[in-house]
Amino acid sequence: MSEQTFASGTFRPDPGRASLARILGVQALTETKLALRNGEQVLLTLLIPIVLLIGLDLVGFIPVPAPRIDTIAPRILALAIMSSAFTSQAISLGFDRRYGVLRRLAATAVPRWSIVGGRMLAALAVVIIQLVVLSVIALLLGWSPAASGIPAAVLLVLLGTAAFGALGVLLGGAVRAEIVLAVANLVWFVLLLAGGIAVGARDGFAAIVNFLPSGALAEGLHTALASGGWPGWQPIAVLAVWALAAGGLATRTTRFV
Repeated sequence: MSEQTFASGTFRPDPGRASLARILGVQALTETKLALRNGEQVLLTLLIPIVLLIGLDLVGFIPVPAPRIDTIAPRILALAIMSSAFTSQAISLGFDRRYGVLRRLAATAVPRWSIVGGRMLAALAVVIIQLVVLSVIALLLGWSPAASGIPAAVLLVLLGTAAFGALGVLLGGAVRAEIVLAVANLVWFVLLLAGGIAVGARDGFAAIVNFLPSGALAEGLHTALASGGWPGWQPIAVLAVWALAAGGLATRTTRFV
């Protein structure tokens, strides 16, 4: 009777680090599930933009060209991206540090860059859900987005999510949770009212607002979806610079405690 042989390592564990893609994918999936389970974050990221979308369309206290929904919808999409990628991201990360979640991660082989990248991918997943829901509601209200501007809008959404997500991780990963909560909400209101989202940048402030991620995203989406035109390279460059700068800094400054 011949003796059967097996390949080396068949009957013993073969420990080793997972691939970088798997590390990032698992981290992103976990962060997405946690974000969708958090009722407060869902309220901020979805319900408030829905109320503003319907309210600003039906109540004409802010003068915009008719049909109102064609002007309002792209800006509310920009607000939703900011709410999810920046505000919710910063707050959740700040409290994860406070409750020791990141300290436990520090005891594993999870690299710091995967925390940043995983949270940004989770933000993108939540953003996609938001944009689908808001777009359906806007279409029911009579929104007619320009089909020719959709490719540019997709690029702006990706860059906007990256920019705001990196800023959220930068804030939440370096500041105490209580301060993060106050600062994140304050920045949200300031950018909503004066950062080019609720209304377009005025002549005196356009030079400043258009270099903010909020102004670049809102104006870019409005140009792409309302008129179907290419928004130009400025909003794309602005969002890319914010994403790279904030992401690089967040990777170096994010603390586990």
